[in-house]
Amino acid sequence: MDDALTLYGSRFNSRLLLGTAAYPGLDCLQAALAAAQPAMMTVGLRRVGSAADAGQDWWDSLQACGIPLLPNTAGCLSVQEAVTTAQMARELLGTEWIKLEVIGDDDTLQPDVFATVEAARLLIDDGFKVLPYCTEDLVACRRLLDAGCEALMPWAAPIGTGLGVVHEYALRVLRERLPHTPLIVDAGLGLPSQAAQVLEWGFDAVLLNTAVSRSGDPVRMATAFAQAVAAGRQAYLAQPMVPRQQAQASTPTVGQPFWHSTDYNS
Repeated sequence: MDDALTLYGSRFNSRLLLGTAAYPGLDCLQAALAAAQPAMMTVGLRRVGSAADAGQDWWDSLQACGIPLLPNTAGCLSVQEAVTTAQMARELLGTEWIKLEVIGDDDTLQPDVFATVEAARLLIDDGFKVLPYCTEDLVACRRLLDAGCEALMPWAAPIGTGLGVVHEYALRVLRERLPHTPLIVDAGLGLPSQAAQVLEWGFDAVLLNTAVSRSGDPVRMATAFAQAVAAGRQAYLAQPMVPRQQAQASTPTVGQPFWHSTDYNS
């Protein structure tokens, strides 16, 4: 069955997107990418441009792995900063794809939804394929769609917390009310079971970084998340049973050889 993830008309075989920051070393990053085979890998422009932090070997290894790049505007605090960073990423990396982040709070790293909408509109008009990092707020997400975004990346919890889905009701309402919009859960997931859960709810993909890179065994964890995402998607397509409040026997009783009435008078 053809079940490719489709974003801005491009098709991807995986529903896992993987970050490239904070791994113990280059070999570990390469092995994790090879194990997970993500649809895309995110990379911050500031990391790419910093020889002290990354180095040419790090950059060459990413290019050699053959996984599509998704540059991001991580760390940007204003519309102009995000737009300029995206334009620099396009020039340096040769891609129209951008993960848009405009942070509004230093503590929670919550996105500034107003600035994100404005930046998204400018970037869409400039020919970018924008994947905006946002909250699960339905109205804000609608504004991003009005700005021209064709896919959204709502968080599950604040970046790097590993808490899993904090506001289940809001996230599930978002999925229900935007049934035809690709929704990628980004930030806050910590366990493969949490990734499987949101895929079971009908979300289209997940983006991870810290949950893999900061685990005790990033390669094994990358494998686990890839398997969980695939399992969650298959469960969603299989149309799970509707939960019930009362028990219902799964084995029929009619016709069983030892089924009989009891005569308490004998």
